[in-house]
Amino acid sequence: MMHTEGDTWVCRSCENEEPRDSQAEAAMATKDGQRDDGAPVVSDGTQGTTETMQEPCPATDCESDQAYYEMMPKPGGSYEVRLFTCVKCGHKWRES
Repeated sequence: MMHTEGDTWVCRSCENEEPRDSQAEAAMATKDGQRDDGAPVVSDGTQGTTETMQEPCPATDCESDQAYYEMMPKPGGSYEVRLFTCVKCGHKWRES
């Protein structure tokens, strides 16, 4: 990771030095002027589905043993994650 020392960029690990370029630095992305729109909207793949399975709801105030489910690939593709939504209370959880 580079940091500045006066008119020079210096590498923290190897101490390599490069002269600063004001035009290149002006083109770098910064957080100034950016806005946080919050988390993106994600559609619920279990809505509208009729596939359920017997799976007890982990919510403490729910005694349902039926849940909608969806299989999602895990990053890296090594295996899948099962996403559940309780039929009765709508509580969501996952099992990998």
